Amino acid sequence: MFVKDVVVQNKVGLHARPATFFIQKANEFKSSIWIEKEDRRVNAKSLLGILSLGIVGGTAIRIIADGADEKEAVDGLVELVESGFTEEV
Repeated sequence: MFVKDVVVQNKVGLHARPATFFIQKANEFKSSIWIEKEDRRVNAKSLLGILSLGIVGGTAIRIIADGADEKEAVDGLVELVESGFTEEV
C-alpha cells in the first residue's frame, strides 16, 4: 500500500470535469485506488464516489493505492492534482 497527502490546487476542486480527468488517470493503473477526505474513503475510479466527497479548492485529500503499480498510481494522481488539472484547458 502506498499513500500520499495532497492539497487540491484548482479553485473549483474536484467537480465533474476535473473528477473525470482524475478517474481517467486512475483507470490507467491496475491498483485499487481510493481518495480519503477527513474520515470518508471512496473508490477513486467512481465519479459518484468522488463527487460525494464535495472536494473544493484548498481541501487536503489522501490518495491511497494498493497493487502492482501503487507507487506510480499515487505519484501520477498527486501530480495531476498539483497541476490544478491543467489538462482541462
